[in-house]
This record gives sequence, C-alpha cells and structure tokens, in this order.
Amino acid sequence: MNVEKREKIIVDWINNYCDTTSFEPKSLVVGISGGIDSSVVSTLCALTKRKTIVLSMPIKQIKSQHDLSIEHANWLMSKFKNVEHKILELENVFKNFEATLNEFNNEHGFANSRARLRMATLYQVAAANSGIVVGTGNKVEDFGVGFYTKYGDGGVDISPIADCKKTQVWELGKHLGISQKIVDAEPTDGLWNDGRNDTDQLGMTYAELEKAMENKDDVNYQKYLEIRKKNLHKMDPIPVCKFNES
Repeated sequence: MNVEKREKIIVDWINNYCDTTSFEPKSLVVGISGGIDSSVVSTLCALTKRKTIVLSMPIKQIKSQHDLSIEHANWLMSKFKNVEHKILELENVFKNFEATLNEFNNEHGFANSRARLRMATLYQVAAANSGIVVGTGNKVEDFGVGFYTKYGDGGVDISPIADCKKTQVWELGKHLGISQKIVDAEPTDGLWNDGRNDTDQLGMTYAELEKAMENKDDVNYQKYLEIRKKNLHKMDPIPVCKFNES
C-alpha cells in the first residue's frame, strides 16, 4: 500500500469513528512528545479538519525532546487552523506525587507514573472539550512487544496507527512533511532521567523487531518472543473470574 492511500484510510477512519460513535466527539486530544509516533498521529488528526488539541506535558523532560514537541506544535498551527496547542507543566504535580509516595519508592513504578499522569491529563482536557483521547501506539511497540505503560500511554479511546509498523510510521512522517529532526530522532519513551532510548530498553532496533515479527526463521525471533511474553499481561484482556452457573 502506498503512503498516500495509508494516510487517506487513517484520516477517513478517524472521521468515520467520530461520525458513527454514540458519543459524537467534538474534539481530538493528542499528547505530543517530540517523537515520530505522536507527531504523525497529531498531523493525521489535524487532517480530519476536526478540532485537534495537542498537549505538551513535560515531566523532568530532556530539553531537546520538549523543544521538538514545541517545534512540531508550532508547525501544526501554522498549517492547520483547527489545531490548538497547550503546554501543561506537570513537573510540580509529579514532584508532589513522588513525595507523597516516597515510602513506596520504585524507579520503574515512578517512570510509568509519568505516563499515567499524562493519561489522566489528556482525559481531563478531553472531558472539558467533549473530546476523545487519540492513541499514538504503533503495531510493533503496542501490539508486537507491548512496549508501553498499562493505563498510561496505553489508555486511549482510539488507536489510528496501531496497524502501522514503525517503518510505515516513519514513511508517513516523511510524506506528511514532519520535521526531519523528528524523523531522525532516536525513539524514546521519555520516561527516564538518563534519557535512555527504546533500543537501550528493548535490546533490539525497530527494524530488527519488525523482521523478527514477520519471520519465524529470523535470527532474533526467539528474542522477540521473550520480550513479547514478558508484556503479554498488558496486551491480553483483563482476567475475569467467571462462574459456570446454568
């Protein structure tokens, strides 16, 4: 499928969802990080011509990442009259959260709490604007290896690029005219003070992951399965205790 058709299908899909769901959303709310996924999704939302609210939500953010999110938001607003941008500083909120839960200090837990605080923020903004939260996860991260925060960036209403591989997201980014600095940036979840990137955490590049997902004979296939297995609890439906009563 060529990139123009992929773009049209996604934009039409978002519009069709908004037109047919009983909620009838009046806005699309997207968190932007300065990364390729959120940049592509926010641009596709803008292309629907619906009110699109993009949020920058820095929490101990590395300056270069935050700067890219601001640059992208300014680019969007220069191209689309239906786009609004808000910078919501969550640093102090998160510091209070850390202090309150100091007894339960856990680095990984607090890293995920950043994503969950952003999720709560997105839903508050969506509620105030009769909107829906639009997810930015792709097929490899969210549905391949489960590389996301449960009830954090995984807490969304719709996922327009969930069937796109990472390479297809990059392709869309180039096609949509997104900043080359964003296209070239090392993918990162932005949850760690040391700025570790996705390859550091996963131990594989996205190109390697895609090859392994698509080919059981790939040299990295078992490694891919191991990563996926550790995160299946996020991707599988929540277990429910059921009674076999007639």
